[in-house]
Amino acid sequence: MTKQELTRLTGSGNGECNQNDCPNIYRDETDGGIVVQGNMCEAFRPPAGEALVKIPEHVLREAVRALGE
Repeated sequence: MTKQELTRLTGSGNGECNQNDCPNIYRDETDGGIVVQGNMCEAFRPPAGEALVKIPEHVLREAVRALGE
């Protein structure tokens, strides 16, 4: 997948963050999957091919609103 296949659901680029450097949630337009950008979290070691990221709660709430839930 490429960045062009993702629809950004959060982060308008206003306030604390600019367009690319803060936690965000994207929707993969190919299969409807959710892609999360956040700070690495090392609470435990996930299986190979997976990663843990940590995002602020308000980012998740914004994504849910964007999806119309």
